[in-house]
Amino acid sequence: MSHSSTRNIKICPASVDERPILRHLMELYLYDFSEFDGSDLSPLGLFEYPYLDHYWVEPERSPFLVRVKDHLAGFVLVARYNYLTGLKDGWVMAEFFILRKYRHKGVGEFVGRTIFDQFTGNWQVAQITENSAATAFWRKVIARYTLNNFLEYNLDSDHWRGPIQVFTSPAHPTPDG
Repeated sequence: MSHSSTRNIKICPASVDERPILRHLMELYLYDFSEFDGSDLSPLGLFEYPYLDHYWVEPERSPFLVRVKDHLAGFVLVARYNYLTGLKDGWVMAEFFILRKYRHKGVGEFVGRTIFDQFTGNWQVAQITENSAATAFWRKVIARYTLNNFLEYNLDSDHWRGPIQVFTSPAHPTPDG
């Protein structure tokens, strides 16, 4: 994606007032995800995501909305967690969603890299085994971001089942250091 194109991408913290917007986007995300996890709709015709409200009250969780040219394009939920231990001692990409319209155009990679830069420290990005497209995406993005300086685990534990990429951010030299 060219620099001029990335200038059109905005990743902003989602305010409490924007919670309904994120909830609506979550429905699209969970609809897409049902292909992999087999989730069913609730009796009200909605998918359930019990942790969403936590993102506005727990300091170790951060919600973001993604816009391209001021149009909603997705969301990111970042949290403190460690899939290997169950502790809250690193960053995870709890949920990551880019609308299909913006996929394969560099939006997801730009968003992922920007979030990694914003939350420095130890990172884990996990995918469920069934979502091979997400695994391929994250392997590519993280390999580029870290110059292949990451580890990958394939877990089958109480904390997670599937591949997890582990790395430290920032993964590239900063201008001042």
